[in-house]
Amino acid sequence: MRNPLQDQLLKAGLAKKGKLAQVVREQTKQRHAKGAQPIAVDKVDTAQLHAERVERDRQIAAERNAQARQRELQAQVRQIIGMHKLASTGEIPYAFEDAGSIRRIHVDAAQRTQLAKGALVIARHGEDYLLLPRAAADKVLERDPASIVLDHRSGDASKATSQSDSTDDDAYYAKFEVPDDLVW
Repeated sequence: MRNPLQDQLLKAGLAKKGKLAQVVREQTKQRHAKGAQPIAVDKVDTAQLHAERVERDRQIAAERNAQARQRELQAQVRQIIGMHKLASTGEIPYAFEDAGSIRRIHVDAAQRTQLAKGALVIARHGEDYLLLPRAAADKVLERDPASIVLDHRSGDASKATSQSDSTDDDAYYAKFEVPDDLVW
């Protein structure tokens, strides 16, 4: 029952006759064994590795989908701003704060009053700042609130909650008038 390789190993003196007989017996036992054989550790490892690989692929796909959705929203914001931008060709500099620094955009008197009332907003478009009407600004706010730099209408809601806490200060400062033509 020995194969030619085993015979060659015996003749060369690299294997012992007893060890060779033991290996042959184990091989025949494995071939003729009855009942359930124990699950090989390799099969368990491959199943576990496959499950881990599937989960990792699922996470990567979810990240890619989220990034694609974010790029899609950014493209929609750029398109909305590009379509609805208003020309700011006035001579009055309108100052606003963005990222910790004071920026200026030149507007005319009508645009300045609309900015103060919240009918117009200032949006960031790359490195430029553009004027947008309220309807377009609401669409941009749904997709990317960080693109809107100045919005007096949404800022009033946050100021109202802080002003309710300081009613004593309001009563004191009510006696001082603020000029209508104050521009900073």
